[in-house]
Amino acid sequence: MKIYTKTGDQGKTSLVGGTRVSKTELRIEAYGTIDELNSYIGLVRDQPVNESRKEILKEIQDRLFTIGSILASEPEQTKKQIPDLHESDIELLEKEMDNMDEHLEPMRFFILPGGHPSVSFGHLARTVCRRAERNVLRLMENAETNGLVVKYLNRLSDYLFVLCRMMAKDLAIEETAWKPRI
Repeated sequence: MKIYTKTGDQGKTSLVGGTRVSKTELRIEAYGTIDELNSYIGLVRDQPVNESRKEILKEIQDRLFTIGSILASEPEQTKKQIPDLHESDIELLEKEMDNMDEHLEPMRFFILPGGHPSVSFGHLARTVCRRAERNVLRLMENAETNGLVVKYLNRLSDYLFVLCRMMAKDLAIEETAWKPRI
């Protein structure tokens, strides 16, 4: 099987279900941003500090492929079986955050992203996740979309924030407080 089909050369792509749409449509932007996020999660997973978290990060990547499949499908598509998202996927993120929070100091200030490349990669993933969430919310204004997608992305961005704090702690990096100039 060749990776190139040449069918997208005119700026169109196919949804799961067969409908051809412009590559500039919001649905395509939404699942393209999910793909970008998945790549950043892979980068975060590859950081040595996350050796013990590789499996959960791989699980997150798998869920992002699920979300991409959901977003790439026509709502009325029934010819192909599409993977689905479950409330338990969201609960897993919450459980992981709770576990990390047990080892972190309570937040007393806003934190500037950075301090170590691994932490910075995590914050990049978090901000791409927020953009993906906004894209899906815009899509939901005009098209039927699984509501668990937004809920998962919202929780995932929270998870990524807590993960960044945990990485900083594991790396013995002091979090930098934002001190507003007033």
